[in-house]
Parts: sequence; C-alpha cells; structure tokens
Amino acid sequence: MTDEGTTTREWFVGTHGAPSETADDDHPARWLQVTDKASFLAAAEEIDPALRERLAQVHVVARDVPKRPAAAVRWLDDDWVAVLTPTVWFTEDDRQVHTGELGVLAGPDAVLTFEAGEAGVHDHALGRLRGPGPAHGSGAQRVTLAVVLGLVGVASEVEVALGDAVADTERVVFDRTTADPVQRLYDLKREITEARRALLPVSAELPELTSDERRVVADRRTLERVASTVERIDRHLDAHDDLLSDMLQVHLSQVSVRQNEDMRKISAWAAILVYPTVIAGIYGMNFSHMPELHWLLGYPFALLLMAVGCVVLYRVFRRVGWL
Repeated sequence: MTDEGTTTREWFVGTHGAPSETADDDHPARWLQVTDKASFLAAAEEIDPALRERLAQVHVVARDVPKRPAAAVRWLDDDWVAVLTPTVWFTEDDRQVHTGELGVLAGPDAVLTFEAGEAGVHDHALGRLRGPGPAHGSGAQRVTLAVVLGLVGVASEVEVALGDAVADTERVVFDRTTADPVQRLYDLKREITEARRALLPVSAELPELTSDERRVVADRRTLERVASTVERIDRHLDAHDDLLSDMLQVHLSQVSVRQNEDMRKISAWAAILVYPTVIAGIYGMNFSHMPELHWLLGYPFALLLMAVGCVVLYRVFRRVGWL
C-alpha cells in the first residue's frame, strides 16, 4: 500500500507466491520501501530504536549524500545487515549514465529499502518476486535477493545500452560523410568510466554478504553468481572502453592518411603548375639572342610545350595514385 505522499510502499512477502498488500500467515515478512535517507532512518527506528544508532555508528546511511555514492555492507548484529550501494541507469536521449543510491536494511522478518534516482531497482525486484521461479529462504531473504538481483539487472541493462551505443559509434567512425566523431568517442568513454566507477564498489562489497557462513542473507550460491555477474559486466564495460580506444586510434590513422592524400594531391598540382611557370619565366627574360625569340611559331610552340608537359605530369601523377 502507499501513503498519502506516495513516498512509502509496504508489501508482505512469504516463502512462496507474489507479494501481497495485506499481512497473513502466507506473507509473514514485511517489505517497506521509502524514497530518501531521512525516511529510511525513521523507519529503521520504528522497527528497532537501536538500529538507527548502529546505522549512524557505521556511517552507512547517517551522513550527507556524497558527490559520488559509495558502497558498504555492514552487519549491525547477528540478524540485521545494512547495504548501501550506488545504482546506475542510462538515458537514450542524451546518451548519459546517471548514478543514484540504494539502501537495504534486512532482518529476520523485515526488509527496509530506499532508492534515490531513476534506476528502478524496486520495480525490478517486485517483478522478480511476482514472476515464476524457485523460492529460496524466508520472505525477508527472498526480498533481499530480489533487490540485489534487481540492482544487477539494471546494471546489466546499462551495459547492453552502452554496447549498442558503441556499435552505433563504430559505424559513425567509418562513415566519411559524418562529422568528426572524436567528441562522441570521448563522451561515450566518459560514460563507460562513470558506469564502471559505480559498479566497482558493488563488486567489492557484495562478497561481504557471503563471507560469514553463520549469517545467511539469501541463497549463498545465487549471491556468488550475482557477484560473478557484476564482474562480468565490468569486463564487458572494459572491453567496450578498449574498443572505443581502438576506434579512436583508427580514426586518427584515417585522418593522418587523408592528410597524406591531401598533401600528395597538393604537391602534384603544385608540380603541374610549376612546369608552365618555369617555361613562361624563361621565355619572359627577353634576351636578344634567345632561341625562337624571333621565330614566327615561337609563341604557339611555347604554349604547346606547356600544355604537353602539364598533360604528361598529370598522367604520371594519376598513375602513381597522387591524383
């Protein structure tokens, strides 16, 4: 259900079946969704007054939002674990990667989450809980696992979108009719770096959820696969970044080749123009004893000599590929 300000949503989840808006024996676990850290802390205090103090002590959520979200996994006691991690999403309009934050407080029979940004992790998690598939653990464990899978699912979508953008950029690089793609290459490399920077703390902190065998957050094997998936996404982003670097080098090589071609053409035309200039300069000296100076056909002969020489030079340069 949703409160008047539409900032809080409450679900009840059992070991099987879809989430319900009402509590019953089949849906014993409570999942409370909020939209900001202040509500997150207040809801944690309602669940257990000691939780807010513990959250503040480990600096998981009781601090100002930094310019770049960090990630942390902290066990507050044997039953409660707090997770703070960045989220990412990609917008097609401006081809930019944006970052937000996701907070999770998971206990034996309750899960509290907040999401800042438009990544839609909550919606992904709800979709997973409502969809078919085997259920693992208690209701709270199912919610925690669904949120983690939703986080990684959103990141995977960002990686796919960036891969499509890289493929589009590759076509632009090899299309000579388009404008200079250097700015586009740089912008895309920057967005990939932003996505990797957001995912790096996630891959570093996720193993903490499986580091203690006595504390079970969710299905351990699934969490290990999730950590492997995050590493795979990072490798794919690294491959996209390397491909963009290669495209940049290819583009610079193409520019260098085109400049060399232009220089050859300029040099060829300069040589063709220099030839008649030299002949005209010689005949323009007007010495008294120059050959053909008083010859009736001297002027047409000079013009013919210039034309023949220019044609010969043009054919030679065409044959060697300079024109």
